Amino acid sequence: MGLVELIAQADERGLAASGLACLDRCVPLLGGDDEVLRPLWASLADGSAWAGGLEKARGALGPDGTGEDEAAALARRMLDAAPAERTGEAVRDWADTCSVASLHIHRLLDPAPGETPSPEALEAGRAGGAEDTSPLVAAELRRQVAVLELLAEHGPNGLRGALDVSVEGRRVLRAVVSRRARNRG
Repeated sequence: MGLVELIAQADERGLAASGLACLDRCVPLLGGDDEVLRPLWASLADGSAWAGGLEKARGALGPDGTGEDEAAALARRMLDAAPAERTGEAVRDWADTCSVASLHIHRLLDPAPGETPSPEALEAGRAGGAEDTSPLVAAELRRQVAVLELLAEHGPNGLRGALDVSVEGRRVLRAVVSRRARNRG
């Protein structure tokens, strides 16, 4: 099943986890530490409101994106667009937006030589065909699918696995960002 289908079928918790996982993997672009989004993951696990944790994360990650490159600006927009209330349509729209933004970020940062995948190739990847995507983008597609499948199959018990998938992706992106900074400087 393609990513678009999984998002369409996901419940509220799965959608919130999907959007949060995309944002979590992109935190290195915002200068955040590995724990900045933990309160949001905890609120998904216990079903509590996440508005307070969201405001703390926004405060910790800075108020604006002045001087950010395109990838960091996309990550900031994911954070800014996160709904204060985890309601069906709000998290569905946010999860879909985060999915697209995260794939675009990975497309921008992919160090692999060759042609950068087009937005059309990214959409084809989201629909289930990842043949025309670069390695970093293909890995991000797999992570997004894995998060949604874990939540669909295991409900709240899938959150730990979803967080593990997100942590792995964050490490990869942090390494890419670090390598990119070294090459620029």
